Amino acid sequence: MSIQILGTGAYLPEKTVTNDDLAQMVETSDEWIMQRVGIRERRVSVNETTAEMAEKAARNALDAAGLEPEALDLIIAATVSSDSICPSLSARVQMMLGAHCPAFDLNSACSGFLFALDTAAAFIARGGYQHVLVIGAERLSRVLDWTDRSTCVIFGDGSGAFVVAPGEQLLASRIYTQGNDSALSISAGQNNSPFFARELAPYKVVMNGQETFKFAVRRLEEDIKLLCAQAGITPEQLDWIVPHQANTRIIDLCARRLKLPIEKFYMNIERCGNTSSASVPISFDELARSGKLKKGDLIAMSAFGGGLSSAGCIIKW
Repeated sequence: MSIQILGTGAYLPEKTVTNDDLAQMVETSDEWIMQRVGIRERRVSVNETTAEMAEKAARNALDAAGLEPEALDLIIAATVSSDSICPSLSARVQMMLGAHCPAFDLNSACSGFLFALDTAAAFIARGGYQHVLVIGAERLSRVLDWTDRSTCVIFGDGSGAFVVAPGEQLLASRIYTQGNDSALSISAGQNNSPFFARELAPYKVVMNGQETFKFAVRRLEEDIKLLCAQAGITPEQLDWIVPHQANTRIIDLCARRLKLPIEKFYMNIERCGNTSSASVPISFDELARSGKLKKGDLIAMSAFGGGLSSAGCIIKW
């Protein structure tokens, strides 16, 4: 048994922070940021929590699916920036929606949404789960060092969601982890124990840009090839690729290595920045609502991130 996507939804906070705005805060410029990552602006939450953004994306996905929250059998949320360790983000969303189903969180950094989608497919295949809400939501602005130009210019806030059910859309799926905390990490940064002697890193995003770039390019290319082999197709047969929106240079290089036109890669990074686990569902929702998708289109979704991790899938629209 496979799955089908009944509805998608996304939400971006209202406040836009441009590169020129950031140039007033750190030593940077629009030209510097555009050349290195391809981001011109990003959205930042002013008064909304991660859960509140997640709820809005979830309601948009439920509306698109034509379902009420009571129809949900399970909620899985992917995030690295939940408002609290307990309750989980998914539990908060369940309460806000008025749903009555199990809910749990999953953390695999920027790959988290596709890990959660793969997990939803496994629950559906097991039986007993008809409607699963899968969420990727991040308020990364709360974990950034806003004095560090190498990270604060990259990330943005937002949320995306899918409602999935039993079906035959999912042709291939893959998740991958290569344990590594030197390329990208976010420390918990809090220690209340009088017995713990080790010093903890500060609570902020720390990234080795070069190491992360190399991993991302390799995994994006290899995962798409492996997914296509699993689905019994070639990369050339893909109609769309929805990649994690981390860096336009990563996507450009992957397109050249796969010998695919860049037009097949859906990108919104210039407007949204890197929204971590929310990146793929926000991008897919935009594509789904654009009217560009046709019945039978083959679409690959692929992500990579801290952990180190990567994940991907191919669906037939």
